[in-house]
Amino acid sequence: MNVADSEVVMSILKDSGFRLATDIDSAGLILLNTCSIRENAEQRIWGRLREISHLKKKNKALVVGLIGCMAERLKEKVLETEHIVDLIAGPDAYRHLPILISEAESGHKAVNILLSREETYADIAPVRMDKNGISSFVSIMRGCNNMCSYCVVPYVRGGERSRDPGSIVREAEELFKSGYREVTLLGQNVDSYNWSEGGKSIDFARLLHEVAAIDPLLRVRFSTSHPKDLSDELLETISLHENICRHIHLPAQSGSSRILKLMNREYTREWYMDRISAIKKIIPDCALSTDMITGFCTETEQDHMESLSLMEWVGFDFAYMFKYSERPGTKAARNLKDDVPDDVKARRLKEIIALQNRLSGISKKQDVGKTLEVLIEGPSRRSPEKLSGRTSQNKVVVFPAENKKAGDYVRVTIKNSTSATLLGKVFAALGVAYYLL
Repeated sequence: MNVADSEVVMSILKDSGFRLATDIDSAGLILLNTCSIRENAEQRIWGRLREISHLKKKNKALVVGLIGCMAERLKEKVLETEHIVDLIAGPDAYRHLPILISEAESGHKAVNILLSREETYADIAPVRMDKNGISSFVSIMRGCNNMCSYCVVPYVRGGERSRDPGSIVREAEELFKSGYREVTLLGQNVDSYNWSEGGKSIDFARLLHEVAAIDPLLRVRFSTSHPKDLSDELLETISLHENICRHIHLPAQSGSSRILKLMNREYTREWYMDRISAIKKIIPDCALSTDMITGFCTETEQDHMESLSLMEWVGFDFAYMFKYSERPGTKAARNLKDDVPDDVKARRLKEIIALQNRLSGISKKQDVGKTLEVLIEGPSRRSPEKLSGRTSQNKVVVFPAENKKAGDYVRVTIKNSTSATLLGKVFAALGVAYYLL
C-alpha cells in the first residue's frame, strides 16, 4: 500500500515540475514514506533519517520530508527531535505537497496531517515505480473501520472510503493496454468495499468481476481480506473467472477465540475455520496465506498451541509472522497489559516460523510433477539464464529462459522444489487462443 501511495505522490510532484532523481546525492527533495503498523517499521525510519543527515549538512537547500502514517502519528516528536525534517504530510495530504514544499523552501516547517472523509486520489494517475512493467497495484479504498485493538491504522489513515469503481476499472484497463499483465487491488479490507451513488451500489464481488472482465489475459489479485467479511458470493465470483488468481490472503492473527476477542477481530476460531472450509469447497485449487501475531496480551501456552494447531489444520502455503509490539494510542495499549515476556514471544515466534517452513515445504512438494501456468516477471535473481514468475496461487517458479520473456504466459512442468520456490522446465507457451477456448 505504501508503494501505491508513493506512485500517487510521484504523479502529484511530476505535475508540479519535479522529476525523479537518479540517486539520492543529487536530490533536492527527499521524502520518506512511512508505516506505523509495527515498531520495527518506525525504527527503520529513524535510522534512515540518521543516514541521510550528512546530505543536509552538505546541501542546506535540501528539503527532507516525512510522509504517510508515521508522519500522522509522530508529528510532534519528529519536529522536536529530527531537525533535518522540513515537512510532514499525512496520508490524506499528498495533494498539498507542492505547497508544503514551497513553504519548507522558504525556511518554515510545513505540516499537514489532516485526515479526510472523502479523499481517495481516484482522479490521479499514479506514476508507476515498479521495475518489471508486468505487475502493478491499484488502490480501491483507503482507511479502515475495523478497530482491532492492536492496530494503529484507523487512527493514522482514517475511516473507510471506497473509490469510484469506474476510475478503478479505467486504471486497470490503461495498465493492461500499457503491457501490464497483472493488477493487485489494494485495501485494508477489500471485502468491505462498497461504493454507492444515485441509488447504484457496487460491492467487492461486483468490482472484482468488472476488473476481471477487462481481458482474460489480465490476472487479478487482491489484498487484504478480513475473515468476518469474506462471503460465499465473493468466492463464487473468483471461481467463475480463470484470471482471478487462486490465492487468498486471510489474516488469522491467532488460533485462540479468547485472544481473538481481546484483539477485537469480530470472529472466532470456528468462524475462521468455516471460511477456510468454504474456500476449499468453492475454489479447491486456492492457495492460502495468513498473518500471525504471537505474544499478544495475556497469551498463554494453550493459546499459542491453538495458533499452531490452526496453522496445521489449514496448511497455509505462506505466512507473515510477528511478535506483538504495542502501538501507542491503540485500544490494547490503553486497556491491556503487554505482559508476555520478550523471550517467550521470541520462542513462540520461532516455533510458528518452524511450523510454517514445514507447511510451505509440503505445499511446494505437492506441486512437483504438475504442469502449471506461470506469468513471467523477469530474470531470476540468481541466474540471468533463468526466468522467474508466479503461478495463479502466487508461488514463485524458476525455470530456464528458452527464449521466453517477461509478460509471457507459459506452462511449466515442476521438477523440484524448496520451501520457497518451485523449479521447473517450460512445457508450452500460451497465447490468447488458450484463454478464449
